[in-house]
Amino acid sequence: MKNIMVAQSGGPTAAINASLAGVIRGALSSSEYDKIYGAIHGISGVLNENYLELSERARTEEDFLTRLALTPAMFLGSCRVKMRDPIEDPEIYDQIFRSLEKMEIGAFFYIGGNDSMDTVTKLSVAANKRNSAIRFAGVPKTIDNDLIHTDHTPGYGSAAKFIASSMLEIAHDTYIYDLPCVTIVEIMGRDAGWLTASAALARNEYNKTPQLIYLPEVPFHRTQFVEDVRRELKKSKNVVVAVSEGIRDEKGIYISAKEAVADKFGHMQLSGVGKVLENIVKRELHIKVRSIELSILQRCAGHVTAAQDLKESEELGEKAVQLTEEGKTGFMTAINRISDTPYRYEICEASLTEIANKERDVPRAWINEEGNDVTEDMLRYIRPLIGGETATEWKDGLPVYLPVPHLDHAGE
Repeated sequence: MKNIMVAQSGGPTAAINASLAGVIRGALSSSEYDKIYGAIHGISGVLNENYLELSERARTEEDFLTRLALTPAMFLGSCRVKMRDPIEDPEIYDQIFRSLEKMEIGAFFYIGGNDSMDTVTKLSVAANKRNSAIRFAGVPKTIDNDLIHTDHTPGYGSAAKFIASSMLEIAHDTYIYDLPCVTIVEIMGRDAGWLTASAALARNEYNKTPQLIYLPEVPFHRTQFVEDVRRELKKSKNVVVAVSEGIRDEKGIYISAKEAVADKFGHMQLSGVGKVLENIVKRELHIKVRSIELSILQRCAGHVTAAQDLKESEELGEKAVQLTEEGKTGFMTAINRISDTPYRYEICEASLTEIANKERDVPRAWINEEGNDVTEDMLRYIRPLIGGETATEWKDGLPVYLPVPHLDHAGE
């Protein structure tokens, strides 16, 4: 029997540990795999031979996997390592394969987003060049929901649920004063507006906010924005705006470009667009205005998770193990939607070479013609993904999560 290695990478979500729990469950029921190792801090853990043995704990602690699935962020820690091409830099891959072979690894599972899928793709290519029998599989996650060849990604549903819930609560807060005001809520989304679009779910029979929604897929015009706000103020004293951090002007320049810096992958690290729009409204309309940046709250709110999201996340992890047992490698597990009402789906697979370094935008048809709202088709797509509530355990008034003393600085 062989062992398996699993790791997590990129930005965290409230559901990524459910995928880890799924991989562990799949391996525990496997007749092919024995021990389960977790690499601490992603591929860096493999390079540094920093591992955590998971199988014994999963077999002996009755509630370990249940609690793991409900714990936000990454139990194994993360990294943001840009792997070079295996042909250009074979030495680092030699090191990785020596480490995996020493641990008698038969399959490697990497849970992450676009850049993580790029890493798994390169590992799979390197394995093929070495005639290695190790199988490599990607398990998707990202609150950005921008991976292609899957209907949606784990983590998105829970983040969307948090955003919609927060927007409804923000709406109630704005109602309390009989004064005109504008509230701008900045939501994550550098290149794709899936998360910001979910703000529209806050609307109900008495709440019509946010009245305006701006996504990166449509050029942002400052003058039109001012007119949009001015028009909505004639209808209501309280105007709420949901805006993606990555909105750009007609030249493709980020509205918050003055504050943006690039990370090692070349992605712009954005912040401050809410404050930029706040200043525009103050200057042009001379009205009370404030901006709110939800920031990492969107991806770590374990107390507001969607049961459907966690269920699918586990299934994707379990399916990945099953497919490697069948001898498959170089794939990512994916979700294929069969119907909206009732919501039905299947777990399938997609080739990593068709996924890595590609991004999926919100369809233009799901954004209104004016570019300041989303359509009913968009909401029909999102609604099933935020369904269900999870049975979070509470103690002394706070949610109970798994401790992470194995991560650097944890508990200090």
